[in-house]
Order: sequence, then structure tokens, then C-alpha cells
Amino acid sequence: MSDSRKCLQLDVGNSSAKWRVLRGEAVLARGRYVPGDGSAQEELLESTQTLDCIWVSSVASPDAEDELSRLLVARWGVQPWFARTPARSGELVNSYEEPSRMGVDRWLAMLGAWQRQPGRLCVVDAGSALTIDLVAPDGRHEGGYIIPGPALMERALLLDTDRVRFAEDVDYRLSPGTSTAEAVRHGIAVAQAGALALVLQRSAVKASELVFCGGGGELLMQLAESGGQYVPDLVFEGLHCMAPD
Repeated sequence: MSDSRKCLQLDVGNSSAKWRVLRGEAVLARGRYVPGDGSAQEELLESTQTLDCIWVSSVASPDAEDELSRLLVARWGVQPWFARTPARSGELVNSYEEPSRMGVDRWLAMLGAWQRQPGRLCVVDAGSALTIDLVAPDGRHEGGYIIPGPALMERALLLDTDRVRFAEDVDYRLSPGTSTAEAVRHGIAVAQAGALALVLQRSAVKASELVFCGGGGELLMQLAESGGQYVPDLVFEGLHCMAPD
């Protein structure tokens, strides 16, 4: 992208979106947008007076995407470009028979990691869901895993068990819990880190091949003690690689 162009990038999840404004490679502003949150909307809409392009990674519903598009067009008069998961991007090859059924955030995270270091990769995105994707040295996606994230795991326990209730806010740790709150949060940490450890062991992933992203990625990397690097803007980096000129 030309250094003179100003671009808004959004990574839209099921309930909120991360965004950043770039001019070339320089990040001018960033934040989080939550539909229905007036202050969050105002922060996004006042982040810049002009834009040349808007690029979006979205796993939200078509209705939510339409609503977001209307908001952005009304503010800046720029039609957003939505990334869609392709069969391949350069050397990176999708394993799905129907490529579009893979969440575009997973694809963009892999693409961002591949652009950083082409070769064998394990990309771990720890958000509302924990996704783990394996990429072969030649760029072929070997497959992946989708696991409920910490909030989803905790919600399932609270919904389906009458006696698992607590008010304390405790950290995620791997030690045995000595209260219900600790037992739940520490159990979730063991489940997340344990699932990742099993994948890494079975797939013989080296620390140099491991890339984390997502809001919980840094914590999971610490819990797993498996090495790797944390790249918070990995999906944005993939979006930058895939977007139109």
C-alpha cells in the first residue's frame, strides 16, 4: 500500500471488533468497537477525518456485516472490502473442500505468519475460541482444531451445573484450585494449555514454528511454556497481505 494512503482495518468477531488506522506501515490509531456501545462507536468514527480504504476481516453474520458497512460508508463514504477465505494465497494452500467455510480470521492469521516466516508453522489464535492450525513447510494447510475459549468453557459450566457458582475473580493458573472459583479457572487453564501441549507433541512442533495471536494468546503462551512468539496484530498483517492494491 502506498505510504500516502490512509486505511482502516477491522478484525470483526462475533461480539466486538478490533480496529486500527494506518498510513503506510505506521499505526495512527487503534481501538475496539462494540455494537451498541456509543462511546466505542464514537471512538472509531472520530479516529480519522478521511480514509482512502477500509479492509475488514469478519466472522460476524451477514446482517452484522451489512450494519457495519452502512455505518462506515455513512461516515467516510468508502465502501469496505471484506476478506473471504480463498483456496490459496500465494504458496499458502487451504485444506478445506469448501475453502469459504474456514473462518477468514484463521486464514489471515496463517497468512500473516507465513509472510513473516515461510515454512512449517503452528498458528494459535486464542480468542473467544482457541484455534490451532498447522502449516506444512510447502505452505499446505495440514488441518486445525477449534476449541471453546475460556469464557465459553466457563459459561458452559455455569449454565449446565447448578452448584458451580462463584463471585471471586481469580487468575488462570495451572495449580490445583482450593476454591470453586480457582478450580474452574485453573481447570480451564489446564484444558487450554493441555490441549495445545498435546497438539504440539503429536505434531512435533518446534518453538521456532509456533506463533500466537488473539487476546488470550500471550497468557496461553506463558501457561504452555512451549516457546514461540506472540504477534497481537497477526490477523491484521494477513489482511494487509491479502487486500487489493
